[in-house]
Amino acid sequence: MPKKLCNFTKVPSPSHAAHGPLPLPKERKNSLRRSPIILILLSTLGVLILASLGIWQIARLQWKTALIEQVNQRVQAPAIAAPEPSQWPSVNAKGDAYLHVYARGTFLHDHETLVRAATEHGAGYWVMTPLQTDAGYILFINRGFVPPENRDAMTRAAGQIKGPVTVTGLLRMTEPKGAFLRRNNPADGRWYSRDVNAMASAQGLRNFAPYFIDADSTPNPGGLPVGGLTVINFQNNHLVYAITWFTLALLLAVTTIMFINEKNRL
Repeated sequence: MPKKLCNFTKVPSPSHAAHGPLPLPKERKNSLRRSPIILILLSTLGVLILASLGIWQIARLQWKTALIEQVNQRVQAPAIAAPEPSQWPSVNAKGDAYLHVYARGTFLHDHETLVRAATEHGAGYWVMTPLQTDAGYILFINRGFVPPENRDAMTRAAGQIKGPVTVTGLLRMTEPKGAFLRRNNPADGRWYSRDVNAMASAQGLRNFAPYFIDADSTPNPGGLPVGGLTVINFQNNHLVYAITWFTLALLLAVTTIMFINEKNRL
């Protein structure tokens, strides 16, 4: 007798299979709604910060361009008398650095200070010589560069000018303490920056100007020191910085918009 086949009844699938996935819990929905809002707020804040940095660099660019123009005008202008004691309190880098000035007096060669220098002529020293001005005060003059073999003043005796002189050059602000990672050591005679106060103190000088003068290229007897080596080179990369900040702000904004659009498709 043939076996009776079993009649299997199809079990209906759960109701949620017919009507799609289960709805997300309420807390999960609220979390998903809050996420884009927080993202937008953070992104907006980031864009504003980056854009403000770009605007700041534009302002710096305008300032630096104006400064370069001012310095060029000072350098090319006719020489004026160096600031005297009554003017010293108002002398500052912004208004006076690189002024084309002159001073009259007599060099005090026995009080010269040699400061380490790196120039187009190689490594050597700046010869910083006090000038006893006709007005009665001391003014340090950077007479120019000498190579190491001419460190001793006796090797350049012809350049040790005696008697009244008129020095013309550019007004420079004092350079306190020393160079990067190299501090001046007056006791050992090691100088890395033209620190007027320290040099005057080491030489026992008083009533000295708070600035010094870089002598121009007028030749000295014997050819040393070599003057006129002032380097006027202001880095002006603010436009590049501004473009960088604005680009980052734009990229952040575009990335955020793309992310939100992608999330809305889900």
